[in-house]
Amino acid sequence: MYKLLIRPIFFLIKPEAIHHLVFSMLKIAFSIPGIKQLVNTFYQVNNNKLKRELFGLKFDNPVGLAAGFDKDAKLFDELAAFGFSFIEIGTLTPKAQPGNPKPRMFRLPADEALINRMGFNNEGMLAAVERLKRKKSKVIIGGNIGKNKVTPNEHAVDDYVKCFNTLYSYVDYFAVNVSSPNTPNLRALQDKEPLTALLKELKAINAKKPAPKPILLKIAPDLTNEQLDDIVDIVNTTQIDGLIATNTTISREGLKSTGVDKIGAGGLSGKPVTNRSTEVVRYLSEKSAKTFPIIAVGGVYTAADALEKLKAGASLVQVYTGFIYEGPGIVKNINKGLIKHL
Repeated sequence: MYKLLIRPIFFLIKPEAIHHLVFSMLKIAFSIPGIKQLVNTFYQVNNNKLKRELFGLKFDNPVGLAAGFDKDAKLFDELAAFGFSFIEIGTLTPKAQPGNPKPRMFRLPADEALINRMGFNNEGMLAAVERLKRKKSKVIIGGNIGKNKVTPNEHAVDDYVKCFNTLYSYVDYFAVNVSSPNTPNLRALQDKEPLTALLKELKAINAKKPAPKPILLKIAPDLTNEQLDDIVDIVNTTQIDGLIATNTTISREGLKSTGVDKIGAGGLSGKPVTNRSTEVVRYLSEKSAKTFPIIAVGGVYTAADALEKLKAGASLVQVYTGFIYEGPGIVKNINKGLIKHL
């Protein structure tokens, strides 16, 4: 029903506008007594084959919601009812910022893809914390953290540290985002020297906490094998807990959609990223001899997509663009499919 009736209507409205409208509708719907339980009953899949335990956290199933969908931690409890075992909020920055000028999100239906250049638009870490304090569900929360656009790279560590310390008590793990293509010069932080320094600083602060939180690094799909080798070395050197592979790509190779050139800059997500994301996961898994967990994201729409990522070496998967194109049943469908093959 979603693909035949609801999605065509949603796609008549600009992507960012419908996103906010749906958020508002879900907030209202879930305020009605019994709705959450009804959604839970319809969309949750409980099976011991699906359970995972990684970096000290117990996941009910391997499917999570990637960062960017619930940037400001406004809907995580409601979204958890659709079956996600973990939800990554953010990317959050120390100070609120508007992001890039609109329009900044574009659909490519012929490719089942999106292009976005949001630019870390968010209400800031403190606003998110106030919402996280009211958490009611048991869903695992990841805190995806970044730097403000106005913060120069030489002071980027300060922004990540602020976010880490502020969110520490309210999230279950951290995702360090240095791979978005939509903040000027951010990807330069993926270079070996600055990235090692950043992660070492976060690890040192984490070690002093009463209960250290897992720290993961989110990387771009556009890295060369040599750069991926550096990433493996960095993980081993800094002893962070794992990787998230991959973010959006700046590549436009193989797209069927017309008018892509007119859209301009931005990160491409969805089905066109599927193969490259899997390649990166497989390369990192093999190169590291599976010494650290990898969360795979990029073109996960079906159980077959998820299974491919898991076979390539991922421990968990995340969806974002697939959620938009496949609808609210995506997690249920993936989990039911996985049960048959796990």
